[in-house]
Amino acid sequence: MFSKFFINRPVFASVLSIVIVLFGLISMMTMPVAQYPDILPPEVSVSANYPGASAEVISATVASPLEQKINGVDGMLYMTSTSTDSGTMSISVAFAVGTDPDQNTINVNNRVQTALSQLPTEVRNLGVTVTKRSSSIMGVAAVY
Repeated sequence: MFSKFFINRPVFASVLSIVIVLFGLISMMTMPVAQYPDILPPEVSVSANYPGASAEVISATVASPLEQKINGVDGMLYMTSTSTDSGTMSISVAFAVGTDPDQNTINVNNRVQTALSQLPTEVRNLGVTVTKRSSSIMGVAAVY
C-alpha cells in the first residue's frame, strides 16, 4: 500500500528521507550527553621512564613493585602493563563502571607514592605520573 505510493513518487520519497536524516542530525547534536548511561569502565594510567633500561629491567625494577602496590585498590577490575626497550613503562588500571574517576586517580596515586621508595633513583628523579584516562572513543564502537 505505502510502497506503491513511494515507488510512483521517487522525488517525494527522496525529500522525505533527507528531511528525516536532517531531523536526526539536529536531534543528535542537541541531545544532552549526560543522559547516556556509562558503559565503559573508567581508567587510570600510570607511566614512568627509566632511561637506558631494557624492557626486562624496567619490568622487574619498576613495573613489578608498582603492580604489587596498586593491586587491590578499591573498585579495580583489571590491570595491564607494558614495558618497552626505550625505557618507558605504562600501567593501565580499569575500575568498575559507575566509580568516580577522580577518586580512583587519588587511590592509585596513594598506592604509587608508597611504592616510590622501592624504585630506582633515576625513575624517582624523573617522576611517576598518574592520570585518569578516558576510553570514550570505545563507547562509539560499543553503541555501534
